[in-house]
Amino acid sequence: MTKARILLVEDDQGLVELLTFHFEREEFELDTTPDGDEALLIARESPPDVVILDWMIEGTSGIEVCRRLRRLPETANVPIIMLTARGEEADRIRGLETGADDYVTKPFSPRELIARVGAVLRRVRPALAGEQLAYADIEMDLVGHKVKRGGESVQLGPTEFRLLRHFLEHPGRVFSRERLLDSVWGHDSDIELRTVDVHIRRLRKAVNIGGRADIIRTVRSAGYALDSEGAV
Repeated sequence: MTKARILLVEDDQGLVELLTFHFEREEFELDTTPDGDEALLIARESPPDVVILDWMIEGTSGIEVCRRLRRLPETANVPIIMLTARGEEADRIRGLETGADDYVTKPFSPRELIARVGAVLRRVRPALAGEQLAYADIEMDLVGHKVKRGGESVQLGPTEFRLLRHFLEHPGRVFSRERLLDSVWGHDSDIELRTVDVHIRRLRKAVNIGGRADIIRTVRSAGYALDSEGAV
């Protein structure tokens, strides 16, 4: 099962090395940067599964990075864990009100942070919890390679199955065509971007059976998302 990819925004190099060791030992993928502006670029170009964000960093402050990530369609639903020496209640409240999902105060144990990451991932990425994926009225059996919507069987081709699985693992997240090519077809794929649109249309036709609401949302100039709230 694919492990989550984490973006660690931290300017304490010793802490970065410590966390890199512990997260990679747990088979997480880890991108790191000490700079808030670079973090925004990385997150926008290739949205991570979780952002661990220090409050006091180089460039744009952590709290402002959090605010901007929440405004970007690509990262609006990415879990953010604030990591900081600020322990005052007012600071914690400010971080949470800005959009952070959790708050860890230094000093802390790497095991605690890994546990916090696991907790937020289980809420937003059900693939980490077992062999069944579900969102709204869609159910996917990863072992039996079966899909149902509203209890009715949905017939999907292999590519549409992988595409839907990716969406189910990241419900609500907006993915660009480029990111979908990397994630579903693979980094070495020579497939054109418009091929993504073709398979999205096929997936829509299959899952919107019986006149059901379109659960795949198109975000202009951004990409696609699995979003029941946007269904019409």
